[in-house]
Amino acid sequence: MIIGTGIDIIEVDRVAQRVGSDRGFREFVFSKDEMLYCDSKAYPFQHYAARFAAKEAFLKAVGRGWDNRLTLTEIEVINEPNGRPVLRLSGETEKELASLGIRSVHLSLSHIKSMATAIVILES
Repeated sequence: MIIGTGIDIIEVDRVAQRVGSDRGFREFVFSKDEMLYCDSKAYPFQHYAARFAAKEAFLKAVGRGWDNRLTLTEIEVINEPNGRPVLRLSGETEKELASLGIRSVHLSLSHIKSMATAIVILES
């Protein structure tokens, strides 16, 4: 049964400005694995933006915004061997959200030069 949906769209330039100039923003939002993945790409800011959108879409799907009990680096976009992006929860964030009964998380990302978007569907 679907228990939540979320969608987000963001301008790539907006994320690029924050990642490039705001000390600590990148480390606050993205895991080490996400940073390694994005930095390995020809257009890294498109990938950063898509991952930021995925985190925002996930928070919308669970029906709450970011708060001090959730750590954005613990809401992580990873890729399966075939390239499919998936969300992985860990740490205190995983424990905090365990009561929601999330059994399956569906994620789709898309980006172009100027925009990135993500949609998340949660199932129980």
